[in-house]
Amino acid sequence: MENLTPFEAPVVDELTVRVVVDSRYERFLPKATHPLVQIEHVGRIPGREMSTFAAEWGLSLHLSSAAAGATAQYLLDFGYTPEILNRNFDLLDIRPAEISGLILSHGHRDHFGGLAGFVHQHRSRMRRDLSLYVGGSTVFREKWISEKGGGEPVSWGAVDQLSLRAQQVATVCCPAPSVLQGPFTSGYIERKSFEEVTGGTLVANDHYTEAERGGRLVKDLHEDEHATCYIVKGRGLVVISSCGHSGIVNTVRTAMAAANVDKVHAVIGGFHLGMAPLPYLQHSLRELESINPDVIVPMHCTGAPFIDMMRERMPQKLVYSNVGSRFTFAA
Repeated sequence: MENLTPFEAPVVDELTVRVVVDSRYERFLPKATHPLVQIEHVGRIPGREMSTFAAEWGLSLHLSSAAAGATAQYLLDFGYTPEILNRNFDLLDIRPAEISGLILSHGHRDHFGGLAGFVHQHRSRMRRDLSLYVGGSTVFREKWISEKGGGEPVSWGAVDQLSLRAQQVATVCCPAPSVLQGPFTSGYIERKSFEEVTGGTLVANDHYTEAERGGRLVKDLHEDEHATCYIVKGRGLVVISSCGHSGIVNTVRTAMAAANVDKVHAVIGGFHLGMAPLPYLQHSLRELESINPDVIVPMHCTGAPFIDMMRERMPQKLVYSNVGSRFTFAA
């Protein structure tokens, strides 16, 4: 593993976010418009009438940016299964050879589950010096899930490092804000707001506490979670949270501080508020309102109650997502 060079936030002229995997696909979404983002939903796939997108509990986003005539593409997260990821990737006609790198937001199976199968299928057509960017080496720890109603926790698996090495995919740890070709990663997400670390998984056999050294399962604090961010020229900061286990407000404010940017243009991804109580949702909404992004695109684990609250309180900022949807941000 290697670390990246000192941080200076890059600026892009244009950013396109394509939803490759999420938990919802509706073929007959009406045409949508917004004054500050171009929205393209996909219904019928031209030339592929006998096939359709598939949805699953997970997230994968294709990110493409342009700056000074140069383009860069990244695949952020990989859904729950390679079957769904590879199917949608093919239907969207994304070219593996043009992908600059891979990014993993955190070590949960609904974000890394399709990684090994995706790399296996497409590696021969991808650049030789391909890297996977992670927030820290703890992303590779095995995760455990507590069963409802008690009982023994069950393993949720871990990222397959051996498979990545065999496929000559380098791992780059980004515990601090780090520059990629177009985006930057937030590094460790500071926990300075009212938010709690959520997520439900457990980890074991690490070196941080006596309990872990004793092999007991302890709460996963998601030290390795990081966000992927862009500064769009003339618009501001775009923060892509994936899940926001460390708190969506913490995530956005960490990115703002890292880039030394006050203007947030868009907040995109999962906010992990699906199971949060009403007061927590209300507090989260007030904090997002104070940050005042132009556009909010909730996905994955954000949860219907919070989306309903945004629809009522900030409808002019809310943009709906769908598998296959493409969002373009530019001045």
